[in-house]
Amino acid sequence: MRLSLHTERWATRSPFRITGTVFEAFESVVVELADEGYVGRGEALGVYYLQESAQGLLAQIEAQAAVLEQGMTRQDLQSLLPPGGARNALDCALWDLEARRLKTSIWALTGIAPRPLSTVFTIGIEATPAAMGDKAAAAQGHPLLKVKLDGDRPLERMQAIRSERPDARLVVDANQGWTLAQLTEVAPAMADLGVEMIEQPLPRGADAGLVGLRSPVPLCADESCLHLGELDQAAERYQMVNIKLDKAGGLTHGLALAAAARERGMGVMVGCMGGSSLAMAPAFVLGCIADLVDIDGPLLQRRDRLNGLRYADGRADPPPTDLWG
Repeated sequence: MRLSLHTERWATRSPFRITGTVFEAFESVVVELADEGYVGRGEALGVYYLQESAQGLLAQIEAQAAVLEQGMTRQDLQSLLPPGGARNALDCALWDLEARRLKTSIWALTGIAPRPLSTVFTIGIEATPAAMGDKAAAAQGHPLLKVKLDGDRPLERMQAIRSERPDARLVVDANQGWTLAQLTEVAPAMADLGVEMIEQPLPRGADAGLVGLRSPVPLCADESCLHLGELDQAAERYQMVNIKLDKAGGLTHGLALAAAARERGMGVMVGCMGGSSLAMAPAFVLGCIADLVDIDGPLLQRRDRLNGLRYADGRADPPPTDLWG
């Protein structure tokens, strides 16, 4: 098995701001694994708040070149690399290579039935509530909006968005930007506005106050649940978990995490760290067994790779097999 690596830079349509970070581009690593005339690919961005970078992912992946040449399997990979972007890129490339070598599809390999998915469209943080309302108004073709918030006037921002989009389903992502006091203060009003879920309101490692809390809006763990090893604690504090393949380290671990979350009675969301359709395609598979899907990465970019996912009216079609899987 031969390994090829390169990095890509996908510019955003406009500066994309969340709590504490502004993205002007998504930097990704693409893995290509060639074997017996077949090539499997995987794309990963890593976890920015864990200081993963494209160059760091390259180094982690390159260190596995000798093992890959000897015939690494997805099962081998789980113990060779920790959860994170490097393992994600390799894992997804191995899934793609397996499907091509066996002349089958990812759907046959996983036993998951493909279907079109409704995906959120993300509204980033703007300077004023009115500007966020304008962004929501401009997203008329998207019936499900995910709104990024921080500690600055979160309720006013949601009121402006609801005023412009009385028709939309709304979920909120605070990206660790609130305090417990702020959450308990604004959650009832968020429920009144029809907000269906609040994602990661408190900082990772500072959310013990959620144990036993009866929030009027379901809470979803993102930064507070990276992988299976953190699920039990998250289940005590949250009603949902957002599974991102860059956090979990690939589709293999992501599927196991989804099954374990279901066993604990939790809802499952599938998210992304941004990126092109090659990064979205494996997440799409997981999205077919999820309650909420956030795979709008290509919609936030100025362009996507050729033959990518097709998006229309807030929905995405299953990925073409010549793209991945």
